[in-house]
Amino acid sequence: MWERFSYYGMRSLLILYMSTYLLLDPAKAADIFGYNALQAYLVSVFGPMNVQQISSQLYGLYTGFVYFTPFFGGILADRFLGQYRTVYLGGLLMAFGHFLMASERLFLVALFFIILGNGCFKPNISTQVGNLYKQGDPRRDSAFTIFYMGINLGAFFSPLVCGTLGQKVGWHYGFGAAGVGMLLGVLIYWFGSPLIPHDTLTEKQAEKAEKRKLTHQEWLSVWALCFLCLLNIMFWAIYEQQGNTLQLWADEKTDWMFLGMEIPSSWFQAFNPFMIFLFAPVLNMLWLWQAKRGKEPSSVVKMGIGCILCGAAYILMILAAQAVPGTDRASVLWLVGTVFVFTMGELYLSPIGLSLVTKVAPKPIVSMMMGMWFLSSFFGNYLTGYLGTFYSVMSKDAYFTMLFAFGVATGLIFFLVRKPIEKAIGKHV
Repeated sequence: MWERFSYYGMRSLLILYMSTYLLLDPAKAADIFGYNALQAYLVSVFGPMNVQQISSQLYGLYTGFVYFTPFFGGILADRFLGQYRTVYLGGLLMAFGHFLMASERLFLVALFFIILGNGCFKPNISTQVGNLYKQGDPRRDSAFTIFYMGINLGAFFSPLVCGTLGQKVGWHYGFGAAGVGMLLGVLIYWFGSPLIPHDTLTEKQAEKAEKRKLTHQEWLSVWALCFLCLLNIMFWAIYEQQGNTLQLWADEKTDWMFLGMEIPSSWFQAFNPFMIFLFAPVLNMLWLWQAKRGKEPSSVVKMGIGCILCGAAYILMILAAQAVPGTDRASVLWLVGTVFVFTMGELYLSPIGLSLVTKVAPKPIVSMMMGMWFLSSFFGNYLTGYLGTFYSVMSKDAYFTMLFAFGVATGLIFFLVRKPIEKAIGKHV
């Protein structure tokens, strides 16, 4: 929960911090350590960019690399430190990075430490959830949904706390609150250590398993997971616009007046986790009801449904863009409806994908395969930043139509490849 508090606290402020403050003044931007070289490289690849476009690129690079390093964090845990120690290391690195955000000059250095910390933390905490259950335990999907609800409690409160502090008091107060949250998370992890499953690294059976070769069936499962990770890229590319262009829409094009007070636009990012609290138990009950009747969709079908829903959410944004041309501000209900459909799509894909990896990945490389799952999010989140560069140069309805098409088309591919994928991983998942 506290790790998500720190990460989403950062996400609620990052695009606004860069586009409306840090990078708006060329002199202030030039003083950031490493910024001039990074900007020159991006301009050499993509051509001249305005402040919104360069901010979007940096947002995509940051959120992308947050999901790139877990692949290596998984290897670090599997081969050297074990999941338990690697999670500790990740939490402390992230806290250090959040506190470095107090220095504008060290902005990129701070992001670097947060990226490294996430790499150590993310794949191993998810693997530990899977290790709470024996192979074949039917409660595992539900357990990951409960896990998803827990971490989204942090995601819900972080925009309210960090977002309000950042927008109303000072940017660095918001970032500092995220660092305090991460330290609390490390402390709670230490208190709960007796309940945490043993590392696969320290189990004798797992040590022996690491030395054996994977079977033909295990290799089929690995390649099937890799293909699903490839499809997963587009889901995250359009879903993560919530922290990028949809946050800009919330700030620039949405009416936030309520009872005579203006609510910080960063509160928009609390909608999604709040809806996860409401609807994750409902979907859990639906899947259990379907399972009892032998009609529960397979994991691949659920993921396809999730991707289609994520794309379909942009229909509401297309209508919103057409309803409020020019400088008019739209009702917040457009965003509420969009995020509701996003949330349904996320619940059908993300926790199901996490659970699938722990069920299908061969035990000797389970953390590495979890890192592979997050590696797909690296490409997806970077693509979020790249797609975001079109936000200020396309009409808003055309931009949202593009995202709609990407989401629905990717969802249909899940259905087209369902049979060969299920043959490789087993229909029971």
